[in-house]
Amino acid sequence: MEDHLGQILKLVIDQSIQTGEPVGSQSLVDQYDLKVSPATVRNYFMELEEAGFIMQPHTSSGRVPTEKGYRFYLQNLMKPKALTKKETAELSEAAKFDKEENRRLKALAKVVAEISQNASVVGIGNMDSYYTGLTNLFTQPEFKDWNHIVSISDILDRLDEVLGKLRHVHFDEPTTLIGSECPFGAMCGAVLLTGPQGCLIGILGPIRMDYPQAISLMKKMQQLITE
Repeated sequence: MEDHLGQILKLVIDQSIQTGEPVGSQSLVDQYDLKVSPATVRNYFMELEEAGFIMQPHTSSGRVPTEKGYRFYLQNLMKPKALTKKETAELSEAAKFDKEENRRLKALAKVVAEISQNASVVGIGNMDSYYTGLTNLFTQPEFKDWNHIVSISDILDRLDEVLGKLRHVHFDEPTTLIGSECPFGAMCGAVLLTGPQGCLIGILGPIRMDYPQAISLMKKMQQLITE
């Protein structure tokens, strides 16, 4: 992909992550003070759309990233995102909880859900599952449509089953699964990590979730639970 198209795709995804709304050419020029006209940006949009990286919803003149676009972003465009001092302090404080009955894992999961404004899931042993922050998930723009709410509810109803299957896969580092490969649903993204004694830890959100932040959260959680 040419550099200018990669830059536009990254900006479209960055703005989609922030707003959850289709991105227009004028708003992109204004938001990022681009030195090109909205007409030029629309031409770039057409090239990206023809390549399958973005699409135009029927109800909007703006564009949204496709699963292919997010994959390209994750592999080629995403930049690391450092946690703030406040976020790091909150995680460190949660890590002080007693390890007994997995209180530390659950406390960390709760903080991760609050910071990311997504859901956090923990699979412990063979049967015990814990999840928090589901309200965050249902308030995302993508899930305001009733059909989508029913779909994600179906997945959550069988959360134990999903986590049970994932426990058989080892994620040494925070691993991103999105769209069609995400076991929680095609509209979702997840960042998963295997912790001590084979427990599974993850962040679950919409496919447009803030992956740089989610990966940083998982890396910090990994550091804290292995100390």
